[in-house]
Amino acid sequence: MQSISTIGLDIAKSVFQAHGVDAAGQVVLRRQLRRRHVLAFFQKLPPCLVGIEACASSHHWSRELQALGHTVRLMHPAYVKP
Repeated sequence: MQSISTIGLDIAKSVFQAHGVDAAGQVVLRRQLRRRHVLAFFQKLPPCLVGIEACASSHHWSRELQALGHTVRLMHPAYVKP
């Protein structure tokens, strides 16, 4: 597996979507994650940049991922395209 430099994480009620790219911008990861598996998935990854759309629960996930060593950036919903 190639090295993941950035992950976009779409958080929802029960199923999250993770989209990872390498330093060149090539897609290396597309995965659905159940809520209970998110932290275990990110524990296995080396520290990387994680982008999350700012919403009510994004601050909770930001703290959890930062505790695992990842850098988290919250984005205004107007800048997030579907």
